[in-house]
Amino acid sequence: MQQKVNYGRLLDEKLAELKRSGDRPSLLLHACCAPCSSHTLSYIADFFRITLYFYNPNIAPQSEYEFRRDELKRLVREMNLDIEVLEDAYDPEPFYQLAKGLEDLPERGERCQKCIELRLRTSAAKAKQLGCDFFTTTLTISPHKDCSFINECGGSIAQEFGVPYLFSDFKKHEGYKHSIELSKQFNLYRQNYCGCVFSKINSDKLRAERAIQNG
Repeated sequence: MQQKVNYGRLLDEKLAELKRSGDRPSLLLHACCAPCSSHTLSYIADFFRITLYFYNPNIAPQSEYEFRRDELKRLVREMNLDIEVLEDAYDPEPFYQLAKGLEDLPERGERCQKCIELRLRTSAAKAKQLGCDFFTTTLTISPHKDCSFINECGGSIAQEFGVPYLFSDFKKHEGYKHSIELSKQFNLYRQNYCGCVFSKINSDKLRAERAIQNG
């Protein structure tokens, strides 16, 4: 049986290495939203020269996409971080193409994995374009995402693009709890669905079922 990798420990070992060396490499950090970015930035901002990359073609409608993006920019300002937030023009078509035939699958299923791979692959390409030393994503802070899959996918894509992937599990050290606390501190919008229309349908269905159960 293959031993489970402790990605949180791998991150901590990398941060300790950077602290000893005094190096501060450049990092392209894919950001899914402000709440997930809050703890992540507070945890690693002292160790990297970060560029935030808001690439999430899965988010719908466009008004939701723009609101999450603007919340991310506000968070960076209010945390007083000298970090640039990059984005590409909103184009959900790549997501809808990969989701064909997978619309009814639950979160963490094949549709979700293909979506994560798309975002990581595009982030790696952007990191290579910008000459970044590393790339990674805030997605590992979510208890609803498969941390092992995200890291394995990132590691594989890193070999393809020649840009090292920063392994992580930002949930460690009560990271998710801290993100909730920071969300309250900065009055951040915490969305009630992952981002795509299919996750919203599923989320609405679950909330309706809970409402019925609770009378």
